[in-house]
Amino acid sequence: MKLSRPLSWFLLAFGVWSWVIWVTFVKNLVKDSSGQAFDDGQPTAFFWVHLTLAVVSFVLGTVIGGIGLRGLRALRRTS
Repeated sequence: MKLSRPLSWFLLAFGVWSWVIWVTFVKNLVKDSSGQAFDDGQPTAFFWVHLTLAVVSFVLGTVIGGIGLRGLRALRRTS
């Protein structure tokens, strides 16, 4: 299967965007002072659920961005 150049760039941008957004989210989650993420210094269920979402998003962002990067490399080889 051959990806178009715009689609490859979109997938790569999606992967980068996913990392930027979720790294920021995890930093904010760790610094949470509202009491949702930590209760007396101990992580809450809220923290674990959102950390799991972030990790899954890191993995998906990496895979999707990798597909976009491979698509761009394949296009560069054929031109």
